Formats: sequence, C-alpha cells, structure tokens
Amino acid sequence: MTELLMALVLAGNGVAAGVFAGTVLGGVPLLMSLPPQGYVHAHRFLATRYDPFMPVTLAASALIDIVLAFTAPTGTARTLYGVAAVVLLSVMTVSVTKTVPINRWVVTLTPESMPDDWEDVDPRRDWQRWNAVRSSLCVLGLFVNLAALTTAWS
Repeated sequence: MTELLMALVLAGNGVAAGVFAGTVLGGVPLLMSLPPQGYVHAHRFLATRYDPFMPVTLAASALIDIVLAFTAPTGTARTLYGVAAVVLLSVMTVSVTKTVPINRWVVTLTPESMPDDWEDVDPRRDWQRWNAVRSSLCVLGLFVNLAALTTAWS
C-alpha cells in the first residue's frame, strides 16, 4: 500500500508541477502580452478549466504526503513526506489567498466594458508574481517527494 501511495503522490505532485510550469512558461507570457480585453477573454477561458482540477490534485497530493509522513518505512522518508505536505499546503495557501481572488475578480469583468482605471487595477503583475511563487513551491514539493522516495528504502 505504501508503494502505491508513493507512486500516487509523485504522479499528483508531478502533474501539478507540470501544469504550473506550463503556465509560467506559456500562459503567463501570453496573458501579459494581450490587450486588456483579450486578456480578460483568455483568463476567463483558462480559469474555468484549471481551477476545478488543480485544487483536487494538490489536496490529494498533500493528504497522501500526510499519510506517508506516518507510514513511510524510514524516519528520514517520514520527515521528508511531512515537509512535502507542508510545502504543498503552502501552494494551496498562496492559491486560495492570492491567485484565486484575482481569478474571481477577472471572471466578473466584461471585455466590452473594462474599468476606466484599468492601468491602476490591472492584476497581471500581481498574478504573475504569486503564480511564480506557487509554481516554485510546487516544484520544490516534487523534489522533496522525490528525495523522500529515494530514502524510503535505504
């Protein structure tokens, strides 16, 4: 059972890190280059596809890490799985407190009727920064999970 959980956490954390990497490498540059109306259209399209999927993937991975923090075969592996859980919970915290509020606000905008003060309220720089933070944390979590796996049977 432990081996299955180890495989599942690597798969879930790996998929989440891959989605975040794709966002940093492709999505962010695209969204930053668009005019305001195009940005709102594209952001609304993307947010409705990733938001239901990513929280489930991250939560499942964090929960599995918590289980492995108690059941992994070595003390070092248990410690590393605990650290990975904390890191993935940090990703979720950044998402819930920083990027989700931006996403929710952007999907309320109407591209045909943008705010007059768009230059002052444009959320792209903040979203870019917080997306980079959570992406980096998610990749860190994946490296910690990989380290845990390598120490699990030593």
